[in-house]
Amino acid sequence: MNIKKLFLSLSLPLMLFSCVRYTTPARNTWGTYMSGASFTDMNSETKIAKKPVYLGAGGQLISYNTDYAKLEYGDKAANESSIVLKYMENLEYELYDSLRKPGISVQRAGTDIVVILVRDALMQLNAAELSNTGIDTLGIISKILQKYDATFIEIAGYTDSFTDKTAAKALSMDMAQRTAIFLAQHKINTARMFIIGRGAARPIAAQDDIGRLTNRRVEIRVSPAR
Repeated sequence: MNIKKLFLSLSLPLMLFSCVRYTTPARNTWGTYMSGASFTDMNSETKIAKKPVYLGAGGQLISYNTDYAKLEYGDKAANESSIVLKYMENLEYELYDSLRKPGISVQRAGTDIVVILVRDALMQLNAAELSNTGIDTLGIISKILQKYDATFIEIAGYTDSFTDKTAAKALSMDMAQRTAIFLAQHKINTARMFIIGRGAARPIAAQDDIGRLTNRRVEIRVSPAR
């Protein structure tokens, strides 16, 4: 075999492999992938309740300099708040700098960071499956969330205003779960996750033709674990 044939024989499988894109696993396996996740809103009470499970699954807390333990309580609390704020500011900057794409926004909500992914930037146009653009975007997000691992994550799906509220709820949960499964398959600890489908609740735009495209979305809310 000459060098040219050898090169082609080695490169062809690699080229074919590189063309294979991600597909969400079969629905009957979803429970396995999302084991450890909570299917409820993420709030102060649910984070407290989840903390032992989170720590037991290897979850990390935002660490503080041991010197702060020598300070008075008020100073220690102020320093800890400053550390948490700086940690989340750095996370916000990395997400914002890496996700400058149409249909995506990164927002601050107190100490939490919210990534809003409009459905058209995440899913295929006429199918309940992640698009190539959405796959690339979630790949970026997963790498950043691996780095900032001392956080809880709420993954919430939303739709526009459907007449059938049951269908809206199901569609929004489907988007949230597909997003969560992708993150779980890309080294994000499911013990960090809260997964919920909110249907047409909490619209962020008018329910007209243009606004509905914005209201169909997934929000990934990231909150400090401490």
